[in-house]
Amino acid sequence: MPSFYRLSRFNRPSFRVLPLQSRTSLHLRAISTTPGLQNKAGSRDRVAIVTGAARGIGRAIALRLARDGYHVTASDLPALQPQLDSLVSEIAATGARAHAHAADVTSPDEVAALVRTSASTLGPLHTMVANAGIAQVRPLLELTEADFSRMLDVNIGGVHRCFQAAARQLLSQGPIQEGEEIRGRLIAAASIVAFKPFALLGHYSASKWAVRGLSQAYAMELAPHRITVNAYAPGIVDTNMWELIDEGLGKIKGKGKGEMIKKYSDELIALGRTSVPEDVAKLVSFLAGPDADYVTGQTYIVDGGIIYT
Repeated sequence: MPSFYRLSRFNRPSFRVLPLQSRTSLHLRAISTTPGLQNKAGSRDRVAIVTGAARGIGRAIALRLARDGYHVTASDLPALQPQLDSLVSEIAATGARAHAHAADVTSPDEVAALVRTSASTLGPLHTMVANAGIAQVRPLLELTEADFSRMLDVNIGGVHRCFQAAARQLLSQGPIQEGEEIRGRLIAAASIVAFKPFALLGHYSASKWAVRGLSQAYAMELAPHRITVNAYAPGIVDTNMWELIDEGLGKIKGKGKGEMIKKYSDELIALGRTSVPEDVAKLVSFLAGPDADYVTGQTYIVDGGIIYT
């Protein structure tokens, strides 16, 4: 039976401050580095949180944001702490400050603690990248209730928990800074299956469709507070997750290792190659940067030409 896999991926006159979730006692190891960093734009230092950061797309995003001038809190499951530690060291080499905090996005308390600890360690939050997710290859007629519930709990519930905790933190930090148009940014991991589902990935596809809708709703509600909300939709990416999808599809289709990814890449991708995590990180860099100040409620596809909108 297939198993689940973790992706390792204002000017308004007033606003209402939302309460932070209550503190909880979590026994999760965290490490930090503290070299100084001058923001490229010359503005105050900005802090980003990236979930699912231990490997794959999340790792590439964390490194790119660090190079863009962000201090970064990298988060993933406790079992992936060694990879987080390595990432923190790599980020520190860019001159950014970095913090590793293990958390499970299915736990509201752990997500709240992640956001709270990031703010107390690196400073006021500016950007949340809700990248953590799972995939599972299984025919819809064979799905169990546990399969379906787990997929939604991680992929859409996790985005909601990260967005909610981050938005509360952003609003608690006081008025928007003078000269800034945007207080903060929330960015979520969707997928090309949020536009066209893949067979045998039905519940995964449904969860990513939900990410599009939730991001749009958050964009509507948070626009008055000058918080933008967007999502990115990768295609076929050379990551551990896609290797496992390839394996699952291959077992059902009677194909060997790598054959399904090659088939999809050859037949579907206009640019003729499987993407790499850095392709996605470039898009997230744009969504997290000042050039996206007037962009909200959108889901951007980065797939080399599979889905056209």
